[in-house]
Amino acid sequence: MRLDSDKLKAKSAFLAQRLKDIRVCENAETLLGLEGEAASVYFSVFDDLILQQKEVFCFQGRNRRPPLDNVNAMLSFAYSLLAGMCASALETVGLDPYVGFFHTDRPGRASLALDMMEELRSVVVDRFVLTLINKKMIDDSGFIKKESGAVVMEEETRKSFLVQWQNKKKETITHPFLGEKIEWGLVPYAQAMLLARYIRGDLDEYPPFLWK
Repeated sequence: MRLDSDKLKAKSAFLAQRLKDIRVCENAETLLGLEGEAASVYFSVFDDLILQQKEVFCFQGRNRRPPLDNVNAMLSFAYSLLAGMCASALETVGLDPYVGFFHTDRPGRASLALDMMEELRSVVVDRFVLTLINKKMIDDSGFIKKESGAVVMEEETRKSFLVQWQNKKKETITHPFLGEKIEWGLVPYAQAMLLARYIRGDLDEYPPFLWK
């Protein structure tokens, strides 16, 4: 009841249209523009979804390297965890996590893992961070702002964060494409397996992870 539903519906409709545009996109440059525009619209209402502890967990835009507020510090930390999960999953199914499609190859960067992350960021990380804040499972006492402006989590807060992350990974869902019950922590592996099947010609199309 505290949400501006009309505002959120309008943003959601915009993103739905962008999905259709992406579906027929034929070059990486155009795709990059569509992705950037969609990300901007998505994050423009992210703060609206923070319903508790607004005075210390406000979101005024995505920033990283370094993160400049508590919310971005949590997002960046969780994204790094998700990237590691995706890289491990890709290696498990025999794919090189450093050879990407959308993210160009760069020494030391797991480009394919970053590609896979794009479809999992919002449902795995963003919802998780919002849950921690809105359910008051974390507070601002464990965050430190350095002289450089960077915000980091203290060791105990990071440990607590990781405990909740592991609990989240154990939750069971029904995979939207496979129709099987799996834990959240196995979703990157399931997607890596599907990608490997597509690359090897066993699937006509790669089924992205679409979760409501």
